[in-house]
Amino acid sequence: MSGKVIAAGFILFCLTACGGDDVAKVSLGLFTTKDVIIDARHDPKLPGVTCHISRIEANLSLADPSDMSISCRQTGPISAQEIAAIDKSKNGEVIFKQSLSILFKSLKVRRIYDAENQTLLYLSYSTKETQGSHKHALSTVPLYNTGAWQASGVPVQ
Repeated sequence: MSGKVIAAGFILFCLTACGGDDVAKVSLGLFTTKDVIIDARHDPKLPGVTCHISRIEANLSLADPSDMSISCRQTGPISAQEIAAIDKSKNGEVIFKQSLSILFKSLKVRRIYDAENQTLLYLSYSTKETQGSHKHALSTVPLYNTGAWQASGVPVQ
């Protein structure tokens, strides 16, 4: 019974790591098992936004390092209707989650809407504390020159 539970957990772990578009995998050297992985992720509610996330993958290690970076850009149209449909709370919403190790660490990307500046904020962070710090990175996508921009400066409700 416990073998089936372990096998099921391993399969779920592997499936969680799948998804997205692998853009690049760069080796950090001949004598290391670590690579820089670059993934492209599309915002599920705003398909006109693409985020590129780079992170270290340690192939022969139980835990991948927590460092990551994120860069999000407008890669297609963004409409006022799409902005009206997103979570506008101060916490925003998690749009992507990926397991990074079997030790319960994951990478999350959260979208937060800054109504005053009409800007989308994308925060990537590790859920596990490393050396007293939760690693994180931020990228912004201004809505200026999109169909979602409110010329009067009145935030989309």
